[in-house]
Amino acid sequence: MAEKVKAVFLDRDGVLNKEMGDYVCRVEDFHILDNFDALKELQDRGYLLLVATNQGGLAKGWYTEDELAKMHALLKQTYYDHGVKLTDFFYCPHHPDFTGDCDCRKPKPGLLLQGIEKYNVDPAKSYFIGDRERDVIAGTSAGVKGILINSDQPLSTVLDLIE
Repeated sequence: MAEKVKAVFLDRDGVLNKEMGDYVCRVEDFHILDNFDALKELQDRGYLLLVATNQGGLAKGWYTEDELAKMHALLKQTYYDHGVKLTDFFYCPHHPDFTGDCDCRKPKPGLLLQGIEKYNVDPAKSYFIGDRERDVIAGTSAGVKGILINSDQPLSTVLDLIE
């Protein structure tokens, strides 16, 4: 059995890119936050970096999977250019008003459970940083320690909460 890894799950909007108050629907409106050094430090400490994000705008038809892929490619490349590897993106394409209930929309833990299973993550040694209470609830439900930040808060301010 392979050894379990530790991970930091990251919400997207308000954590990795600027919170716009509504869905970010176009790559042109996607403003990446400078959390490069903080995430590099976590990576150097041995954490896998995984993104877990609700993307209900897909169900609403406000943007396409293709546009979302462009946003995630830009995010991944920009962080990579700063020495940070975002290993994977897990997203919920559903919205309760349009697609009914699902297991992946935060505050449910489905996105984190996908990452935990795919990468053999040890939840007890892992964290979820998010700017909404639903992120902390999802983390707790998946056995991961949730860290609540304010939208667009520098991640360097919470590094001391991560062992």
